[in-house]
Amino acid sequence: QVQLVESGGALVQPGGSLRLSCAASGFTFSSYAMSWYRQAPGKERELVAEISRFGGGTTYADSVKDRFTIARDNAQNTVYLQMNSLKSEDTAVYYCYRPVGYWGQGTQVTVSS
Repeated sequence: QVQLVESGGALVQPGGSLRLSCAASGFTFSSYAMSWYRQAPGKERELVAEISRFGGGTTYADSVKDRFTIARDNAQNTVYLQMNSLKSEDTAVYYCYRPVGYWGQGTQVTVSS
């Protein structure tokens, strides 16, 4: 069965960096675009970044452009989210997503001094 397991969330100070990982199993990883979403308290879940099947195409939410980078390693069945220059408004639970309808359990990112 499809499994998506996120890791790497933590408490970090403003301006800091984190790298999230999502380990995928149960399907042919390179057959799917992959995405990261996030949900802050009291807000709707929003798309953060998406990467095409072989990594040649990426898209980002305006709020994270030039700060976050999505990448994937199809040999390791893993998708990453490198987050730099973190702000308090980046605080959220971050989810890995595979179409259609498959979510990981989420990993908490808290940006606070």
